Parts: sequence; C-alpha cells; structure tokens
Amino acid sequence: MIKKLNNKDRSVAEQMKVVFHASYAIEGALLQAVNFPPLQRQLEEYIDTDTEFYGFWVEDALAAVVELRIDPAQLHIQSLVVHPDYFRRGIGKQLVQFVFDSFTTEVFMVETGAANGPASALYEKLGFNEVLQYDTHHGIRKVRFEKKS
Repeated sequence: MIKKLNNKDRSVAEQMKVVFHASYAIEGALLQAVNFPPLQRQLEEYIDTDTEFYGFWVEDALAAVVELRIDPAQLHIQSLVVHPDYFRRGIGKQLVQFVFDSFTTEVFMVETGAANGPASALYEKLGFNEVLQYDTHHGIRKVRFEKKS
C-alpha cells in the first residue's frame, strides 16, 4: 500500500531515515563513493523540508519511500529508496508508476549515480530518457533522466 508520509512526525521521519540509509548504503557501495552525502542526511533534514514523501508499506513495515519536489512545470523525484530487505519485488516500479498516475506536470525528472545500473535500467524501462551526465563535487558521476508528459 502506498500512502503519503507525515515527515513532520518524528517517529515517521525516523522510520524513513532507516529506509533511506539502508538503501543508500547499498548505492554508495555500488558507486564506490568514499563520501556519499545521502548517508550524512540527519533526521532534522527529513523533518524540515518542503519535499513530499510517499511510502510503500508491506504489512506494518515501511519498505520504500519516494521523495518529490513538485512545481507546476516539473516534478523531480528527489529520492527513490527501497530497503534492501524488499529489493527485486517491483516496489520501485510501483512507486514511480504511482507518481505518474497521481501528478500532472510537463516533465518528470530523476537522477541517480551513473554507476547505478539497476536504477538507470528501471528509469529507462519506465520511459525516462537520459538528458545529462555530470560530476558532483563529491566525485560522483550522476545521470539525469527526464520523461515528458
């Protein structure tokens, strides 16, 4: 089940942080990142943000989260994280499809590490096209994907 998360609720934010950090630990290793900023995100940064969060629940467990930055011209999927205990169940695909079905915008945008093959494959399978690659000041090569409505 997918539902909006109240990230202002500290206990919800704590559950979100567990999922984010477990997922990003895997991505950080995949990218061979020495300094991976998503792993340094503090609890208050989940609480004090203007982004929206939607969670995918498996029974009583928060299995995945999608974080969105929405404006009239574009919707940016800031983060899409699945707890490693729930990998390879199609949850990421279901969350992205939920975003497509729930929001109207001119452009959907998402970024990932260029070496994150599973994420890139998912986005391409869902109709995103690569539009840019760039290097961050943390030494991570990123790729940006867009999908026009």
